[in-house]
Amino acid sequence: MNWADSVTGAAPLFRKEVLRFWKVGLQTVGAPVLTAVLYLLIFGHVLEDHVQVFKGVGYTSFLIPGLVMMSLLQNAFANSSSSLIQSKITGNLVFVLLSPLSHRAWFLAYVGASLVRGLAVGAGVLAVTAWFAPPGLAEPWWALSFAVLGGALLGALGLIAGLWAEKFDQMALFQNFIIVPMTFLSGVFYSVHSLPSFWQGLSHLNPFFYLIDGFRRGFFGASDVSPWISLGVVGSATVIVSAIALQLLKTGYKIRH
Repeated sequence: MNWADSVTGAAPLFRKEVLRFWKVGLQTVGAPVLTAVLYLLIFGHVLEDHVQVFKGVGYTSFLIPGLVMMSLLQNAFANSSSSLIQSKITGNLVFVLLSPLSHRAWFLAYVGASLVRGLAVGAGVLAVTAWFAPPGLAEPWWALSFAVLGGALLGALGLIAGLWAEKFDQMALFQNFIIVPMTFLSGVFYSVHSLPSFWQGLSHLNPFFYLIDGFRRGFFGASDVSPWISLGVVGSATVIVSAIALQLLKTGYKIRH
C-alpha cells in the first residue's frame, strides 16, 4: 500500500479519532482554553507593567502566542498518546489491528486527528485571549507553518509514547517529566534573551523553543532567532520523530507481540 492508498485507508480511522475527542469537547477543547485564560489573567496582571520583550509590545500581547502554541502542543500530544494507551488497556485496539490498514494509514489517522485537536484548542485559546490584548498578525504564514508543524510533531511523539507505555502511570511519567517541562521551558512566559548565558544555550537545545519563537514571529514580525533556523530545526525534528513512529508501527512495537 503506497501513501496515496494510505490516505484513503486512513480516512475512517481519522474520523473515529476526531469524533473520539469531539464528543467530549468540553473536556478536550474547552478545559485547555480555560487553563490558558487563567495563565493569561495571572501572569498578565502581575507582569504587564514590569516586562517588555519586544519594542512596543505589551507583556500580555507577548504572552498570548506562547499560550496558544503551548496549548496546541500539549493537546496534540495528549490526543494520540491517550487514544493508543486507552485502546491497548481496554483491548479495543484489536479491532484496528484486524483491519487491513497499513502502518502509514495508522500514522496519518492518529497524527491527523492530533493536529485537528491541537489546532482547535489553539484557535480557541487565541479567540478568547485575543479579547484581552489583540496580538495582531504581522507575518501570518510563519504562525500557520509552525502551528501545523508543531501539531504534527507532537502527534507523532504522542504515537511513540502511546506505543511505549503499557499503563497510565507510564504515560503520566512521559507527559509530566518530558512534555510539560519542555513546553514550560521553551520561552512561553519569557524571552530566552533574559536568561543567563548557560540557560540560553540550554534553551537552544529544546526544539519546542523554536516552535514557540517561530510561531511568535508570525504575530510580531520579531523573534529571538531567525525563523528560517527555527523552521529547519522543527522540520528536522518532525521528520526524525515521524520516521521513528512509522518504524515502530511497521514492526508492531508492543501492539502485535
